[in-house]
Amino acid sequence: MIPSYDPNDTEAGLKLLEDLTTNAEAIQQQVLHQILLQNSKTQYLRAFLDGESDKNQQSFKNKVPVVNYDDIKPFIQRIADGESSDIVSAQPITELLTSSGTSAGKPKLMPSTAEELERKTFFYSMLVPVMNKYVNGLDEGKGMYLLFIKPEIKTPSGLMARPVLTSYYKSQHFRNRPFNKYNVYTSPDQAILCQDSKQSMYCQLLCGLVQRSHVLRVGAVFASAFLRAVKFLEDHFKELCADIRTGTVTSWITDSACRDSVLSILKGSNQDLADEIESECAEKSWEGILKRLWPKAKYVEVIVTGSMAQYIPTLEFYSGGLPLVSTMYASSECYFGINLNPLCNPSDVSYTLLPNMAYFEFLPVDDKSHEEIHYASHSNIDDDDDALKEDLIVDLVNVEVGRYYEIVITTFTGLYRYRVGDILKVTGFHNNAPQFRFVQRRNVVLSIDTDKTSEEDLLNAVTQAKLNHLQQPSSLLLTEYTSYADTSSIPGHYVLFWELKPRHSNDPPKLDDKTMEKCCSVVEDCLDYVYRRCRNRDKSIGPLEIRVVSLGTFDLLMDFCVSQGSSVNQYKTPRCVKSGGALEILDSRVIGRFFSQRVPQWEPLGLDS
Repeated sequence: MIPSYDPNDTEAGLKLLEDLTTNAEAIQQQVLHQILLQNSKTQYLRAFLDGESDKNQQSFKNKVPVVNYDDIKPFIQRIADGESSDIVSAQPITELLTSSGTSAGKPKLMPSTAEELERKTFFYSMLVPVMNKYVNGLDEGKGMYLLFIKPEIKTPSGLMARPVLTSYYKSQHFRNRPFNKYNVYTSPDQAILCQDSKQSMYCQLLCGLVQRSHVLRVGAVFASAFLRAVKFLEDHFKELCADIRTGTVTSWITDSACRDSVLSILKGSNQDLADEIESECAEKSWEGILKRLWPKAKYVEVIVTGSMAQYIPTLEFYSGGLPLVSTMYASSECYFGINLNPLCNPSDVSYTLLPNMAYFEFLPVDDKSHEEIHYASHSNIDDDDDALKEDLIVDLVNVEVGRYYEIVITTFTGLYRYRVGDILKVTGFHNNAPQFRFVQRRNVVLSIDTDKTSEEDLLNAVTQAKLNHLQQPSSLLLTEYTSYADTSSIPGHYVLFWELKPRHSNDPPKLDDKTMEKCCSVVEDCLDYVYRRCRNRDKSIGPLEIRVVSLGTFDLLMDFCVSQGSSVNQYKTPRCVKSGGALEILDSRVIGRFFSQRVPQWEPLGLDS
């Protein structure tokens, strides 16, 4: 199920894509047959399927239930604790991938195998011919891609649990990858694999600047990560230029492998290059800085779909007109599809699912006659029993254009009819393979980086802050709240709008700075593992802010929403707002702004605690 071809052969790659998408239905049936043939004797599947007679698509769909993470967590936890892989997979589980979604404050764990790394390597190779079809000359230079690893967890079984990209970058598939003239990076592997994210960032930017005349494309995986790199460059360009000018590396780069690899690229001093870079960076405005620093760059490659779409205006400001390219759709659970029209407008990005990556099913979402599902809306998608109508689930090739679906996957690694939680809209077909636009994560209201905060998580955190610091001694009532992901600065941060009133009067509230700052900190302490890691270790989210608004503000917000078409009878205060009229109303009535004064605790937890 993993075809082999030479990524340097664009014509062969495009033909393979045509074959995969043309034969999508037959390939999907083969994928499910292979998964069942391989894993039917696992403990999990034996509970539902009766031997040889049940190794078919219909029995699988009739007897194996659709599940979420809470349903499969006990099986995966047993493997993490040291039991055999054949609980869910006939192939040995070689590692556990940590999802950016969380459960009970800890990362979700997804099983992975050695073969799955081969499947991901194939997936990455399929991106090459697509880009070559639209952009000429990519084999004549390098990509300045800023790639990073994140902390790992050692499970009681000895298996490592780590983010999916960390898994790939640390694998032999990446480190011993065959030469591909279309994917030459400015960053040495030693800099990418540096455990210290600040040292890694500095060294990768230094290498990208030194090789600026060879850079044909720039990027990172997520838009948020790339913009952090731009901000880091803004803060450190003088030091970077000093290193280029002298041919040395600043003394605080202490990782020896990283340092040595950078010195081999610097190759002595370069006064003229340092002066050119410093002159550009010293300009008052950084508008178009990417094109000015890397004048041969043809595009910026970052994911700008889903919650990352909020960064598009900022990226466009810095890019100098360079196209923003989202090439792929993937997760910890599975790699899904690629963008066959990579130079399209960011708002039009659709992904064509590759039918050999997993077995895909789709659960229809109540989209209210195909109305747009807005990010952070909580009126269209929920987790109740009525939402899960298994008899309506359709296969990959049977989805309908214009409809919304939640994707359900069955993988080679031990996930069976698993609800990923992604909501997609079908935008069309390429041959017989559907194309999807990523709409949102189910129930997520806030996201800045890889964090995904649900409405329930936010409510619990706000409730704890209210109980701990508002009732005594301040005697204030929190009458309403909403939230906003503020990405106007780098890094972005969570903003909570609170309407407060005294318990025993209708006077404006008296706000105590220390009390409100403690509320900010309590909210952060109560948010999940990934949020706290982003704040504490990655520095990819800024301090949480509470903006207190004057009494009556949320009445005005309701009036505004009703004027935009909401029903008075069914109106619920949105727990997250986007930029626009609603945000203008809230911001115009702010009477106090407070920030968390400390970083929430976080450390890579063992999974046996």
